[in-house]
Amino acid sequence: MQLFGNSDRRIAYWLIIVAIMIYAMVLLGGVTRLTGSGLSMVQWEPILGVIPPLSHQEWEATFDKYKQFPEYQQLNRDMDLSEFQKIFAFEYTHRLLGRSIGLAFLIPFLFFFFRKQIKPSLTPKLVIMFVLGGLQGLLGWFMVKSGLVDKPNVSQFRLAAHLMTAILIYSYILWTAWGLLSPTPRNAWVPRVKNLRRQVRILTVIIVVMIISGAFVAGTHAGAVFKTFPDMNGHIIPPGLFAMSPFLSNFVENTTTIQFDHRLIAYIIVIFLLLTWYRSRHFTLTRSARNAFNLLLLVMIVQITLGISTLLSVPDVPVRAGVSVVLAAMHQGGALLLLTVVLYLNHELRKGN
Repeated sequence: MQLFGNSDRRIAYWLIIVAIMIYAMVLLGGVTRLTGSGLSMVQWEPILGVIPPLSHQEWEATFDKYKQFPEYQQLNRDMDLSEFQKIFAFEYTHRLLGRSIGLAFLIPFLFFFFRKQIKPSLTPKLVIMFVLGGLQGLLGWFMVKSGLVDKPNVSQFRLAAHLMTAILIYSYILWTAWGLLSPTPRNAWVPRVKNLRRQVRILTVIIVVMIISGAFVAGTHAGAVFKTFPDMNGHIIPPGLFAMSPFLSNFVENTTTIQFDHRLIAYIIVIFLLLTWYRSRHFTLTRSARNAFNLLLLVMIVQITLGISTLLSVPDVPVRAGVSVVLAAMHQGGALLLLTVVLYLNHELRKGN
């Protein structure tokens, strides 16, 4: 263990930095979607795509390619070159950050590997992270392609898959890093802690479901359908809730049902999290676990406030999402932060060996 002790901490800090970059990537992806920028780059060039158009002629040629696709033809026919450059900048930065994350992972990995500072049991995990990152890039292009065919909107199914893959990678990296920093469970021997552990795990599942629901809200622009709270345009149960057939399609295509479900899951999280937090007060936990429970409660309050504010917001500029870009992006970041804290709690309460 002494052979890898110090290296483990350095590797953990490196992984946390990569996770922070992925967090930023998720936020930027949300802004890219909210500003209608995601379909501005109609080609996927993993290597050559690093270099943006540099001359006026190159910009004109890139703009001409964009004009051949549905987003320009159906939504942006009045757009000029300067406006195109603005939306291009968001998507370009998003893709560039993705490539930067790949390099930020690969170069230190090779450094640690060839200096024999990685434990044999850790190497496969790091390789899996890198492979998942590459597949995430392919999935991102697969998502973009869905908006380049007939309708200028990406598939909500592909959007949800792209987001959840990013969150899976992010969670896996953080969990591995925390394991290197704290290899021995610190709360495993607390009396009856397994009951609290089970409750936190259930809460984690509900939060993940909430994030998936949010992806469908974003993918279908369901957030703009009802912009009142706590009612939905004067209704508790809105009309058209299950109007689609087959029945299950309502949960992924019916914007009324999608927004209603998103609200309902939020109510469930509030109640279940409050109960979990209250129950945790009856356990003698480490300070880090106790602080994590308190932080979880705080983040939930902020996140609910952001969600309601986003719903009621009026955009400063016209966006297809129909809500404030800043508030919506903060709401997405809050969801990921909430998941981060509850993941950390899972790690604090994990079983002993």
